[in-house]
Amino acid sequence: MKNGLTKKQLADYEQLCRDRNSGRVLTPDGLRLICAACNYDTEAIGKHFLELLPKICPQ
Repeated sequence: MKNGLTKKQLADYEQLCRDRNSGRVLTPDGLRLICAACNYDTEAIGKHFLELLPKICPQ
């Protein structure tokens, strides 16, 4: 453990970096953009995420 991280922690960090670089991490600005695009309609926001869920979390 030269760098203070376990192999699992390093693998998790690398996955997080890949996800961030591929646009799969939702930032506060991204959330604001989605809410604004849905006119802050809670049903529309919920529908958007429910439609998105199978694409980002395939079974």
